[in-house]
Amino acid sequence: MIEIVKLSKTFGTRTLWSDVTRSVSRGEMVALVGPSGSGKSTLLNCIGLLDKPSSGQILYEGKDITGFGPRESRLFRRDVLGYLFQNYALIENADVAANLKVAAAPRRSLRDRSDAAVAEALDRVGLAGRQTEKVHRLSGGEQQRVALARLLVKQPSLVLADEPTGALDHDNATVVVDILREMSEAGCAVVIATHDDRVRDRCDSVFAFQNEAMAA
Repeated sequence: MIEIVKLSKTFGTRTLWSDVTRSVSRGEMVALVGPSGSGKSTLLNCIGLLDKPSSGQILYEGKDITGFGPRESRLFRRDVLGYLFQNYALIENADVAANLKVAAAPRRSLRDRSDAAVAEALDRVGLAGRQTEKVHRLSGGEQQRVALARLLVKQPSLVLADEPTGALDHDNATVVVDILREMSEAGCAVVIATHDDRVRDRCDSVFAFQNEAMAA
């Protein structure tokens, strides 16, 4: 699905990583590991078109997405990508259902069954019946479960997760990894930046970041 070809990223005179070449297939769950500041999140941002590499290519189904303009980038993020962040990225003053329906709104096929999709997703993450609760009243673990349910509603082909278990207790972290694993087994490609050995051990493969390069 994703081909990373001789990718490099520099900031001024500092090379974050260089000559990165790797593929991520449908149904594959990949861990990005390495010390803080080694560039794990930056690579996720490049794949998600939130940042640009200094050189090289990122191909999605054979097409170089690094050359996308604003409209193509917006459609790619809308139709292909799903994000899962450590800070949850939820609308805190809205209720749970509203946060999930945001994922369904751009696509008519999802809008037509959004209520059912929301209920199913919340049930899968252990939050059945919590649609009307305000997000800001939920615990951190519950908010991450809402963010996870939002992915289930959206049904992306590619998930990028940046330290999704970093602030969670063991039980909530297990829920997150279990659902990401299920999405992967259903054919979604999942790329996770993590410091958590439990997450790494559940993945199919590992990218290990070092000071100025990444090695598989």
